[in-house]
Amino acid sequence: MSNSEADSKIISTTNPANGKKIKDYKLMSDGEVNQAIEACHEAFLSWKFVSHKERAEKIRSIGNALQENKEDLVKIIVQEMGKLKRQAESEIDLCSALCEYTAKNGPSQLADEERELPEGGRGLVTYSPIGVVYGIQPWNFPVYQVIRYTIASLMAGNGVLLKHASSVTGSGLKLQEIIKKSGLPENLFTVLLIDHDQSDDVIGNDLVRGVTLTGSPDAGKHIGKLAGNKLKKAVLELGSNDAYIVLEDADLEVAIKHCVRGRVFNNGETCVAAKRFIVVDKLYDKFKEGFVTKMASLKYGDPFNSDNKLGPIAREDLRKELHEQVEKSVENGAEILCGGEIPEGDGFYYPATVLGNVKPGQPAYDDELFGPVASLIYAKDDEDAMRIANDSRFGLGGGIFSKDEDKAFQLAKEHFDTGMIFINSFGLAQPNMPFGGVKNSGYGREHGGFGVKEFVNVKAIMRL
Repeated sequence: MSNSEADSKIISTTNPANGKKIKDYKLMSDGEVNQAIEACHEAFLSWKFVSHKERAEKIRSIGNALQENKEDLVKIIVQEMGKLKRQAESEIDLCSALCEYTAKNGPSQLADEERELPEGGRGLVTYSPIGVVYGIQPWNFPVYQVIRYTIASLMAGNGVLLKHASSVTGSGLKLQEIIKKSGLPENLFTVLLIDHDQSDDVIGNDLVRGVTLTGSPDAGKHIGKLAGNKLKKAVLELGSNDAYIVLEDADLEVAIKHCVRGRVFNNGETCVAAKRFIVVDKLYDKFKEGFVTKMASLKYGDPFNSDNKLGPIAREDLRKELHEQVEKSVENGAEILCGGEIPEGDGFYYPATVLGNVKPGQPAYDDELFGPVASLIYAKDDEDAMRIANDSRFGLGGGIFSKDEDKAFQLAKEHFDTGMIFINSFGLAQPNMPFGGVKNSGYGREHGGFGVKEFVNVKAIMRL
């Protein structure tokens, strides 16, 4: 793209609660992008010599700054992507907790390791920063997705570039403003307002040493290929159709409560959300009755109104795609147990929906439905339920409901082919636990001390 072409390009943000435009933003020219990359690299050249302790202090200050600007951030998040206000508030709290965990534990996780060599001598393992890390992030958690890789990369001593989803541009720029005020060196964290072609060029830039993406499997294949062709490390956190298994000895009330929450949290637009609900014959009918009743009762509407349990789908095209997946599933044998129709009126709302008689060959079974649509699947017994859970090209999260907690942990450990499993509960991310998946859900890990070591040079220094 030429500079003149970029100068003429505008991206807009839209409020999904009413369909009205919020603001226009002008894309950067190619020259401006290259200057931003060079400036970030220059900032890195100083930052890499800052001690672990001093880096941790800056990261802690970012966590504090997020809390100080919480009200403004929440307002932007809700307006740009339709998240319920209380869930936007909890997103900021999670980000601050992640900053605090990283500040507290990062220095020890990155500490040098002395090793005695087999035939004597001295060995030292050190974790050196590699340079500029480029993050391509989605719209569904506009602050958390950014903080997740940014804090780990900064702790490791790297510089950070961000291409945020265009629909949450305001959130990205607000974060840049907050992080800048927290005392980081100028240009160490930089937002790039660019299109997809420019983004591909950023990956190819010699000053960019690592790439991380949270997005769809198709986006992951594209970004992974580009990074691989340049022999650059990549971390990919992609989609999933997580299975939540209700075993014969499950507490039905607990299972229904967490399965409903797991499906509609963040308006159902979460990669690690509960999506397929696999229930054994013994409990199927009772679970179905309770689950459908609860889902059908959920009220949708203005995300700023605390009475509502669901906000709008983030974009109109995403709602259309979700509804087409529902319709195609029904055409192939699924049945609508509640919801399943696009409501009239302003905004991109979609009701809580449950599909029954879900089987292979339907989008509700095979694919990821990114919205408040639940796939209810019958299993003969516990063994059949686990088989169905693993019958997926994805492998991000999942859940098991059983009164025998030890058995559930053992099943998760030995048989569940995913990166994260919740037992008798539903959750998102924990600062001290690894986050990531397998198969088409990507590779690499964030959080829990693993993220800070994804983009470092594990360097061996030896005196034999």
